[in-house]
Amino acid sequence: MAQRCVMSIDQGTTSTRCMLFDRRGQLLSVAQREHQQHFPRPGWVEHDPAEIWRNLGKILPQAVRDAGVDSQDVVAVGIANQRETTVLWDRHTGQPVSRAIVWLDTRTDALVAELAARPGAEQVPERCGLPLATYFSAPRIRWLLDRKPELRERAERGDVLFGTMESWLIWNLTGGPEGGVHVTDVTNASRTLLMNLHTLTWDDKLLEFFDVPAAMLPRITSSTSAYGVSRRIVPGIQIGAALGDQHAALFGQMCFSPGEAKCTYGTGSFLLMNTGTEPAKSKNGLLTTVGYQLGEEPAVYALEGSIAVTGSLVQWFRDNLGLITSAPEIETLARTVDDNGGCYIVPAFSGLFAPHWRSEARGVIVGLTSYITKGHLARAVLEATGWQTREVVDAMNADSGLTLTTLKVDGGMTSDNLLMQTVADVLNVPVVRAMMPETVSLGAAYAAGLAVGYWPDLEGVRRNWHRAAQWQPRMDAERRAAEYRNWHRAVELSFGWMRPDDPPKPGATR
Repeated sequence: MAQRCVMSIDQGTTSTRCMLFDRRGQLLSVAQREHQQHFPRPGWVEHDPAEIWRNLGKILPQAVRDAGVDSQDVVAVGIANQRETTVLWDRHTGQPVSRAIVWLDTRTDALVAELAARPGAEQVPERCGLPLATYFSAPRIRWLLDRKPELRERAERGDVLFGTMESWLIWNLTGGPEGGVHVTDVTNASRTLLMNLHTLTWDDKLLEFFDVPAAMLPRITSSTSAYGVSRRIVPGIQIGAALGDQHAALFGQMCFSPGEAKCTYGTGSFLLMNTGTEPAKSKNGLLTTVGYQLGEEPAVYALEGSIAVTGSLVQWFRDNLGLITSAPEIETLARTVDDNGGCYIVPAFSGLFAPHWRSEARGVIVGLTSYITKGHLARAVLEATGWQTREVVDAMNADSGLTLTTLKVDGGMTSDNLLMQTVADVLNVPVVRAMMPETVSLGAAYAAGLAVGYWPDLEGVRRNWHRAAQWQPRMDAERRAAEYRNWHRAVELSFGWMRPDDPPKPGATR
């Protein structure tokens, strides 16, 4: 008899993956397909939701086959997703009205500036815990509706629906135009600028401020819930959980107690700290967000520091500068020198996220002399991720009243031992990598399994966590302080490069 297992879907920025896990949290199978990245204009980033749905139709059956089980052996599926990416689609045809606008997209910068100048703008962070920024979904919804008046009319009737990627996939899995369930979970809803952080419901004043029709919005539910049963692709599987990808990683890293934190190092990097059942208001540029909510239990909140460019800086170093031929080579190149040679790289390619939130900032390389080699540049690339992490942790400690004692890490960049040592050095705390690196997928699987009783409680899943590697801080305190001061000076030089009245520069991100 085949073993019973849990499925997770990780719908990410570059690909969609399906994984199956057993009761010990061991990976049984994985299937993955990339989707195309569309860049129609500088600063615009789009995905085709229909392509992502088609890809899901291919990888779900493949993952089940590769695990050697039948669909009836899958007790539940949990979905983790790229978060603020915005999809609008026709309720009756199931067709997207346009490509999805991705979380990296900055096309709404002028709209956000206009909204920020309006009366009531100061209430936005008070109500939803987020700054008014291009990063989130509401300005994208408004931008799409403003482009086509007939689209707004259809949205007001509920004929055009909004969702982040988990809403789009759940709606399609549960029937699409033929009775699909239109829902979102509290973690994804908390990233829209439209949900009240205290009531966990859509906020009428925020809807009015952004001019978003309530009829187009999904129903908000907890992270573990009976979302429905799949009717398409692999019928009969209970959809038991949905979380934004970084919230799923928080869950998969077993950060169940206040003060526990994780950082996922990927294209960008996202550091979340569990702050308990009361939201911690940030005064230092962090996001107050819902960490997760299990069934009818109180929501668990988190502080988040979002760093836009980390892994993508290594890709830029490889693809645009051609100084390495593969991402892992950056560590080898950086080890050819002992330090950065006085060179610092601030990767503000599309502005700076936490804790600065400076959309007009642009990337700078400072401290260049004839002494600098490509090895020094490689080390500066890795150190940029370390210092950005340090800025977020300092803000997090100040806002939460807690002190980070250990940082749990996951994501593709954690295979770089020099980078992880650098993070430990600049934070002056141990950095720990889990045995199972796929914490986003695992967190979604754990949440779904808890929803259907596959695991009895949080302690049941906590026992599955095992350490794979640990880095202890080794940097001298005086050097750490001096390097951090230099980093701050470099960051300040990145400010103020783009202004609303500037003429477009060739290839510039606007």
